[in-house]
Amino acid sequence: MKVLVTGGCGFIGSYTCEYFVKKGAQVIAYDSMTKYELKRTGYDVEAARKYNLDFLNSLGVCVIKDDIRNLEALMKASKDCGFIVHTAAQPAMTISWEDPALDFSTNLQGTFNVLETARHLDIPMVSCGTIHIYGNKINENLKEGKTRYFRNPARIDENHPTVEGTLSPLHASKASGDLYIRTYIDTYKLPLASYRLTGLYGPRQFGGEDHGWVANFVIRTIMKQPLIIYGTGKQVRDILFATDAAVAFDAFYQKQKAGIYNIGGDMATRISLLECIALIEEITDIKPIVEFKPARFGDLQYFVCDTTKAKNELGWQAKVKPKEGISHLVNWVIENKAIFKTDL
Repeated sequence: MKVLVTGGCGFIGSYTCEYFVKKGAQVIAYDSMTKYELKRTGYDVEAARKYNLDFLNSLGVCVIKDDIRNLEALMKASKDCGFIVHTAAQPAMTISWEDPALDFSTNLQGTFNVLETARHLDIPMVSCGTIHIYGNKINENLKEGKTRYFRNPARIDENHPTVEGTLSPLHASKASGDLYIRTYIDTYKLPLASYRLTGLYGPRQFGGEDHGWVANFVIRTIMKQPLIIYGTGKQVRDILFATDAAVAFDAFYQKQKAGIYNIGGDMATRISLLECIALIEEITDIKPIVEFKPARFGDLQYFVCDTTKAKNELGWQAKVKPKEGISHLVNWVIENKAIFKTDL
């Protein structure tokens, strides 16, 4: 088996590469090695960018440095592959406001190129979408508790309306990519899936304020730097540990039941920002320094996936609970403190 992972040197891409290598597959990590997101963190950008690359090299992964916006290069790299996992993306709401052209070209043109590659070479493909495509109208139907928001019903499935509420360029680009995947399934009868992923976290995630909030909270706590909460801190996600996401990609390859899937931890991993901070304090025995700022434009204050479809169709459900996953993340940050020294 030969697998191509777009964005393979990124956070979730590196876990996907590792997973398939351990299954005995030949793996290609196709990555532009961009630094635009890392530059905003204040970390040692060169060390952070190189970290997952060195890890993949140690596993014997073939790394191709190129861009998903380069269709010719992508087609060439994908030749003879039996599966594509598309993790490359512009994932940050804030960056989408500031550079909508980058957001559009990466998330929509890039995904279109991956779809064309899958179509022309007849390769099954799963793409990393996002629960953000549902929009933020969900915010209007929440009840506020002491440490978290609540919603009735608590879980949201794939039939919930999308792109509702106040929209950002990220909503538009990711929802369009999701729609294109559905279109290619219907029109060309291809074995494709769009995974609407919730909050991903784990070791090897260089989280900042723009993206990767669980890792960002852990890093700032251990480095004894202030962490910023935008809004009340009662925002809720069913966070998903990286290894569970990698298993989900393989679950689609095994079953190849085309479609749209909500992929998250479901009720077992739902946690608010405030509850996450309390858990980090419990694990590290360090009191986080917390600053509150006004809520940000476009933010989604609540999401818990109903993963019934993934369980029934793919035989997949998340296994790692927040305390276990965050403990692994804490240990990794402690081992790599030098990368996270910052003047921010």
